[in-house]
Formats: sequence, structure tokens, C-alpha cells
Amino acid sequence: MTKFENVEVEIAGNSYFDGAVTSRTVNFADGSKKTLGFMLPGEYEFGTAAAELMEITSGELDVKLPGSDAWVSIKGGESFSVPADSKFQVKVRSVTDYCCSYL
Repeated sequence: MTKFENVEVEIAGNSYFDGAVTSRTVNFADGSKKTLGFMLPGEYEFGTAAAELMEITSGELDVKLPGSDAWVSIKGGESFSVPADSKFQVKVRSVTDYCCSYL
């Protein structure tokens, strides 16, 4: 999917790690939400309350998911899932755009 239709976008953005990671929340008519954002190169750790599907639309990163010691390379067009109530780490190798769906 390259665009969303009939949605509401929250004007206030989310900013993390001194602005190196930012996102905007998109609300859908069915009550679901997604965030669209980007990450600058660097290493970050995120915590999740809900399960997430992270779709990488462009860029490259390595991710270490909960319960694993292995880093997995992800590039534009690929995705990964994160369980609820967990933490995951990323090493962003180039400016990376993403779409995060809350499951």
C-alpha cells in the first residue's frame, strides 16, 4: 500500500532520541492506528505496550528482537513483528522510513 485514505492525522508529532526518531499518528475509521516516521542512523532501544508490525518502507537497519541474541538485517520493503510488552533494539544503517501498525 502506498497511501491511506479517509484517515485522521494527529498534528503533534512524536520525537525520540533528541529528534533522531520521529513519527506521526494516523487514526483509521475502524479505531485502529499506525505511526509513520523515520529514524536517522544510530542505535536505539524501544519498548512496546501493544504488539507491533514494523514495515520498513525505505532504508536499512539491523534488529534484535526479544528473546534473541541474533541481529537480523532488514531493508526497505521488508518487515518484522514485535510482541506486546517487550523491548527491541535497532541499529539504523541509513535514514529509514517506517510504518508501525499496532496489533
